Amino acid sequence: MTGVVSFRRALYGEEHRLLRETVRAFVEKYAAPHADRWRAEGKVDRRLFREAAKAGILGFNIPEEYGGGGVSDFRFNAVIGEEFSRHPVSDGLAGVSLSNDIVVPYFTDLTNAEQKARWLPGIAAGELIVAVAMTEPGTGSDLAGISTTAVRDGDEYVVDGSKVFISNGQNADLVVTAVRTGPDRHGGISLIVVEADRPGFARGRNLEKIGLHAQDTSELFFSELRVPAANLLGDEGTGFKMLMQNLPQERISIAANALAAAEGVLERTLVYVKERKAFGQAIGSFQNTRFQLAEMVTTARVGRAYIDDLIVRQSRGELSAADAAAAKFWATEQYVDIVGRCLQLHGSYGYMLEYRIAHDYLDSRISTIYGGTTEIMKEIVGRDLGL
Repeated sequence: MTGVVSFRRALYGEEHRLLRETVRAFVEKYAAPHADRWRAEGKVDRRLFREAAKAGILGFNIPEEYGGGGVSDFRFNAVIGEEFSRHPVSDGLAGVSLSNDIVVPYFTDLTNAEQKARWLPGIAAGELIVAVAMTEPGTGSDLAGISTTAVRDGDEYVVDGSKVFISNGQNADLVVTAVRTGPDRHGGISLIVVEADRPGFARGRNLEKIGLHAQDTSELFFSELRVPAANLLGDEGTGFKMLMQNLPQERISIAANALAAAEGVLERTLVYVKERKAFGQAIGSFQNTRFQLAEMVTTARVGRAYIDDLIVRQSRGELSAADAAAAKFWATEQYVDIVGRCLQLHGSYGYMLEYRIAHDYLDSRISTIYGGTTEIMKEIVGRDLGL
């Protein structure tokens, strides 16, 4: 391993190294040339998902009989997420990582045989783009407070309500949707897969964000939308439990990607301070610059050992909700801090959008919010301490 991470990472083997090379080549061929256009348009081309599937980067954790790679080892997820996050076009690749790490597990782990046969081949081929819809305009982090309803009517559910801040929302074909099927705050929540071509489903605007401009983030609306009862995941009333079950992987994914993104920022900043001259010398030669980067690189290296340990735990199915929450808030807060300090080292150029550091600064800020805010993560850790 080169760059900021100067030590050999014991968790990866030869197969992971080969995957890393595949991912790098994929990014340069299918993402880097389109980055500016994607940011201007607010979403990536659907072709990105099909090409990712062909390269074995999307759907590798789907069983082979449905067209996937049959690989459930989270270390492969981590390799892909790291390479995507380190690259300057990371905002255009977020939807693929979202699918692999967060949404696909709902389709592989919570579906019955008929549902697997119906959905997984299309997802594995990159033909069916997936999203998960939890957040509503009035609930934020309070998942148990959702009000979107699904009322049983014979062999169908009638869905009414809305969701907001849904990643992949403009491109998605299948949306795992959290709905209320009963009055109990937790036990009344269920998960239903909504196909985007059904009457009553509508996409709102592609939301304008301060960062992640190539990642489509949308409002979704459901108006008397009829969905077959066969689209229910698991049993009625088990939705909240299933959401909680998948959150540790979501949060370690965010943590690992945040740390990798910080490493990428540091690597680009190191190049910049060696080339940029001020007062007749490279700004990297000033003591303040050396001290700042020494602190940040050390933080990244310490964090890498911490996060790598948790990646191994997740691969073994041993990662606890509290550990995932701790990693999520620590890594994302460090990411935001490192990006801000690196922007400062760029001076006025750091404020110019023609420099990648400006985009890094804008993109980083959401990381402490999505997947559970820092405050919610600290609450989970605190309760785990018996407080």
